[in-house]
Amino acid sequence: MSISQKQISSVVSLKGQQRYEYFVKMVVDREEAWGLYQDGWALAATENGQQVFPLWPAKEYAQLCVNREWMDYVPAPIPLVELMNDLLPKLRADGILPGVFYTPSDVGVTPTIDQLLEDLNEELENY
Repeated sequence: MSISQKQISSVVSLKGQQRYEYFVKMVVDREEAWGLYQDGWALAATENGQQVFPLWPAKEYAQLCVNREWMDYVPAPIPLVELMNDLLPKLRADGILPGVFYTPSDVGVTPTIDQLLEDLNEELENY
């Protein structure tokens, strides 16, 4: 299911916390998140140098960030089960934060691993 350009523009213009809430609902609904991949996953960093693993709720949103340092990356799906059971625990072990829903003009929200897992599990209870 593709997302219309009108919806993309509308969602991208939301504030970070609203994009985060949209991310949680959409990832649970579609049972997948998206990252950028090219011989390894794309990483970003906070202002203080903390590594961040960017995540998006759909391919179309990830594609918007294929520019500058991520020019050669392509959107790649991450099944929800893999995200929750494998990726997030690995990020915790490696000291990397999740970066939820970057846009070309705004950095993503960086919740703790526990907060993101809690929010995903809470949303899963609605299904």
